[in-house]
This record gives sequence, structure tokens and C-alpha cells, in this order.
Amino acid sequence: MKKILALAAVAALTAGVSAYAANPFSDVTADDWAYQAVSDLSAQGVVEGYPDGTFKGERNMTRYELAQIVARLMAKEDQLNAQQQATLDKLAGEYADELANLGVRVSNLEKKVGNISWSGDAKMMYTNNAKKAGEGSEDTYKGRIRLNVKGQVNDSTFVKGRIVTNMWFKDAGDGDGNTTMDRLFVNHSFGDKTSVVLGRQDLTVFSGLEYDDAFDGAKLAYNDGKFDAYAAFGQLNAGKFDTEDVAFGGLGYDFGAAKLNAAYFNFVGLEKKTFDSIWGANLVVPVDNFSVFGEYWDSNADKNDSAYQAGLGYSTLDASKPGTFALNVAYNKVGANAYLGGTTYDASDFFGAIAADKDLKFWNVFGDVTLQKNVTLHGEYAWDIENSKVDCDDNAWSVSLNYAF
Repeated sequence: MKKILALAAVAALTAGVSAYAANPFSDVTADDWAYQAVSDLSAQGVVEGYPDGTFKGERNMTRYELAQIVARLMAKEDQLNAQQQATLDKLAGEYADELANLGVRVSNLEKKVGNISWSGDAKMMYTNNAKKAGEGSEDTYKGRIRLNVKGQVNDSTFVKGRIVTNMWFKDAGDGDGNTTMDRLFVNHSFGDKTSVVLGRQDLTVFSGLEYDDAFDGAKLAYNDGKFDAYAAFGQLNAGKFDTEDVAFGGLGYDFGAAKLNAAYFNFVGLEKKTFDSIWGANLVVPVDNFSVFGEYWDSNADKNDSAYQAGLGYSTLDASKPGTFALNVAYNKVGANAYLGGTTYDASDFFGAIAADKDLKFWNVFGDVTLQKNVTLHGEYAWDIENSKVDCDDNAWSVSLNYAF
């Protein structure tokens, strides 16, 4: 695009920001149709000329030059109206790479119109259930859309919520598809390493084999890049301990050659149960693009009180790079009395086969491949599923198409 045309368009973003000014460029005359736009932008410090005092409006503008203009506009965004700020946000997203090279953080745009920013994801998924005839054993074909909204209160505090709609494309499914807000919490940071989170928030324990859902309560967390720790109190929002009061905590350390994590859950005032606490540890050893991973869980129950997973993975996965992928294989033994519920696995309906006095055992392979930027295909397959208390097929699988925006 010709420089003179680009600057005329940019001028609309700063209309009303400053008074008209004199033109400083020798090759832009009062008879030129873009004379006033160039003059105003020069007075505001948005555009600069060449050392010889010329503007060279007929020269094609590079992406880098336009990114410089966007960066200068970002410094003036508090003077723009809502429509102008929205246009500036789009420009900043388009020229994000060039802005990064200039040292401008596009994440600063979260401090924008009303201090509100949006993101989200969507998926379509088919699951072949392992359980045979009986209630809850049907295969499922469903979809989900989630929208995240973040409101920046100040430099150290933000509020975040998530709106979710689940859809069932085959049969009634296990819900009515209403749109709900399933996350809503406030996060306050004390410096760069410590934070307090209050409300209905995400909780993923290790890889998500044991729990990957919501938690209602308060959590204090610390993370310095290598060492992290947290302590919390409230209620889990899914799984076998749904609505039970729980105090829990965890810590982890990245040794470089390995990452070790540990967690402990104590269910306060739990009655009519054979146990009231569960603890676990997780270890990941990366070797180039490969990793060896495993986790172990135990409870103070008398029977079926332990669970473990051991596996091997390979990953080059990058949601921005089509063709990259991740592939993992693992063996799992899940004790009925050492399972929190809410696993991360999509092909997880067979977890309902865990009986009060019986373990669940299975092999599984799971992975992802990036099809297009921010579009990934996810697949899972579980086999040799074993639990004598529930009549199961010996395999289950799931495939989903996932979008991030």
C-alpha cells in the first residue's frame, strides 16, 4: 500500500486527539488531498519523515514501518474512543510479530476498552463407550463452545469468567445444553511470584488422570519459575467427592532433567467413608522431544487404596504450526478408593466401571496433531479395560476436532 494511503486511513484512528497542525514535510503541499491527515499525525508524533525533510508519500510502506505507527498509536490508546481502540486492537493483532521485534508487548492490549478481553475454544467429539448395555452406556456425539472473559481491575488484580455451552448431536446426552458460566474467580497478585485466587476456578492435578475440573474456594499460590507451591480450602465441583469440604495443597520443583510434583487432599468432616485423605506424586523426565512420565496415588483406605500411571510420550506439538504432533502411551491402574474423579481423558466414560471394591486397569494411547493454526485433532484409544464388577467391552475410543481463538 502506498504510504500516503495508509496514513490517511490511520488518521481516522486519531481524529479528535489533537488540533490541526502545520505540515513539516517539503514534498507535501496544501493542495495534496492527504495534507491535513499527514500534518495532524506528524504533530501527534505518530509519523516521522526522512532526514532530508521529505515524507515520500508515493513510496510503498513496509509491514515494519506500519508496525512502528501502530506502536506509537498504542501509546496514545487512552485518548481514543471505543471504535478507534477496537480498530487499533485489530491492527496490533495483525502486526504482532513486527511489534514483538520492536519490543512492544501486544498483551498490553488487555488494558483496553473497558479493560475487557476475550478468548475461547470449541470442539466436536465422538466417543465410543466401553460399557455394554445399560444406562449411561450409549456412545456420544457432542460439541462444546467455551468463551473466556477477563476484566483487568488494576495492575495486580483481574476477574475471569468462562461461559460454556454443551451440545448433544446424538440422543439426549447427559444434559440439556443450557448455556452457563462454569468459572468465575478473582485473582490478586502480590508481586510476580505470589497470588490469591477466590471463586470457582480451574483445578488440574498433575496430568489430569485424577482430577481436571472446577474447585470452589480460596487458593494461595507461589511460583518462582522452578519451585511452586499452593494451599487451598473449599469444595471440589466434580467427581466422587463433589461438594465435600476439602483442604489440599501441593508443591513442585523443576530440576531441569526432571519435574517432580506432589499433592495432598484431606476431606474435612467426611463421614460414613472408609478413608478421608489422598496423596499423590507425579514425575516427568524429558529427553529432547521424548518424555517418560508417571504418577502414583494412595489413600488411607483399607482396600484398593492406590492408583498409578506410567507412560512414554513424544511431542513437537505447537498449535501455531500445522503438522506438529504429540503421541503418548500409558498403562493405568486406578484404585476405587484412590480416585478423586474428573479425569482429563475424553474417552473416560469407562471410569464409571470403578466399583467400590474393585480396581480399574487399562492401557491407552492418546495424541494430537495440528491441522491448521489453532485447529487440532485429538484422539484416544483405551484397551484391555478390566473390572470384573461391571460388564465392559475391552476397548473404548474418542476423537475430537478442537479450535482455539
